[in-house]
Amino acid sequence: MNTAEDLARYVLPTYARFPVAPVRGEGTLLWDEDGNRYLDFCAGLATCSLGHGDTPLSRAIAKQASELIHCCNLYQIDKQVELARCLVDECLELPGRVFFSNSGAESNDGLIKLARRFGQARPGPAGQPRHEILTFNKSFHGRTLGGIAATGQEKVKEGFTPLLPGFRHLELNDLASLTSNIRPETCAILLEAIQGEGGIHLASSEFLQGVQELCKEHDLLLLLDEVQCGLGRTGEMAGGRSIEPGLIPDAVSWAKGLGGGFPIGAFWISERIVTDNTPLFGLMGAGSHGSTFGGSPLACTAGITVLREVIDQGLPARALRHERTIRETIASWQHPAITEVRGKGLLLGIGLNIEALRVPEGLPASIHLSGELASAGLLSPPAGPDTVRLMPPLTVSSGEIGEALEIFRHTLDRTSG
Repeated sequence: MNTAEDLARYVLPTYARFPVAPVRGEGTLLWDEDGNRYLDFCAGLATCSLGHGDTPLSRAIAKQASELIHCCNLYQIDKQVELARCLVDECLELPGRVFFSNSGAESNDGLIKLARRFGQARPGPAGQPRHEILTFNKSFHGRTLGGIAATGQEKVKEGFTPLLPGFRHLELNDLASLTSNIRPETCAILLEAIQGEGGIHLASSEFLQGVQELCKEHDLLLLLDEVQCGLGRTGEMAGGRSIEPGLIPDAVSWAKGLGGGFPIGAFWISERIVTDNTPLFGLMGAGSHGSTFGGSPLACTAGITVLREVIDQGLPARALRHERTIRETIASWQHPAITEVRGKGLLLGIGLNIEALRVPEGLPASIHLSGELASAGLLSPPAGPDTVRLMPPLTVSSGEIGEALEIFRHTLDRTSG
């Protein structure tokens, strides 16, 4: 079988794929159909929290699949209770309620619907419903029509107009601009504390504090997209707190690492009182939202297993130790092709000095370097034109970190000049 040829024949070409076809994995390692070995520092784009192969996750999924795969949400599902309790009590440590979806894009759509409901329940000064959500340039909130409208990158919107109205995009960390752009119709602020797909850009602690104060002052919802930065990858189960420990959101979305590779998403809504003793989560009552597959016993089993392993094995703290090693090692190189290391824990972006790299004309430096790294045995995906990411499974070993950095350095040396 020629995977590349068969993909071109049968699968929509919505991805620009690298010429790597993994067929087997073990821990942080992958092997392709030709037997080539790779260190997986992509991890399904920060998804495979526990790595690959025979893990507690794969065993739990197999056991649950033999008992009950799916059950309609018209009936009570005990696994949803167990997973929601862990998210509320051990991850966020804030009271509220959880809805289960199948992806990050779906979860973010749920936050958008919540904001619209809130804007009607708490209208503007003249009594008009509020609907506008402020988001930020270089953000990414999914590829549904709601997600691309919220996303602060023009490339994801091309050809899909007219877009869902009600979004404006501002500069991250510019509190003065944010303050001046709040209007009577504004009802919420949606942000990633660490922008993933936009290039690993961090909101500052001061900015997050300011956003929180603005939300209180203007009666806005603070919505956090933690699809990529949440659940331990940045050193905290609540990703935003890895930057600002006092951050208290109104709603949070998750996916990616929650299922460890199994498709599941979720969003949490707080208990804050909105009107007439109605809590915020009460705005999303029966019939307001739904999902056929969301919160299946099988998906929730995956989520429970991942969170228990991440919490019980102390993987957030390990991610911070690995971050220190990576930063210290890269700093010691003083390599002219590297401008900086951005991020937290095991969600890191390596900024590239494009002028120091030999890059084929018309090809972004990040994509070229990611291809060269893959050829050398390291999967490190691009993010924007001048950043490649290091985001291995949270179970990655110190030895694997060291091997990956050696490949990275040698590849930079080979492609620089």
